[in-house]
Amino acid sequence: MTILFVNLMDFLARILISAIFIFSGINKFLNYDATIQWMEGYSLHGIFLMPTIVLEIILSILLIVGYKSKFAAILLFLFCLMTAFIFHFDFSNQNEIIAFLKNISLGGGLLFLIINGTKGWALERKKKYVRM
Repeated sequence: MTILFVNLMDFLARILISAIFIFSGINKFLNYDATIQWMEGYSLHGIFLMPTIVLEIILSILLIVGYKSKFAAILLFLFCLMTAFIFHFDFSNQNEIIAFLKNISLGGGLLFLIINGTKGWALERKKKYVRM
């Protein structure tokens, strides 16, 4: 595989993983009151909603541009696990099982990013130093 292809696939993967978080953050913002009610149905205070929206959007942008991507991936990985176990742990409901598995699967993709990091098309790529 060429370096161009590898960089393109890495960049595309980061966009695809981030897309759901960006969409979810925007959707939470646009449906703020309904989302607070939904969260409070799980005994979580609505004060957590705005930090959640900010984290989903900012961390996703960091992943896409490749800046502090391992840090962003770790936080999103933990977010996915917490979301799965807090909101989607009702295995008597098939939709909740699918949502649970979606969050766990996203966590798996983020683990891959945590382990391997980003490739060439990233702001944080490794600098090559020349010895003098």
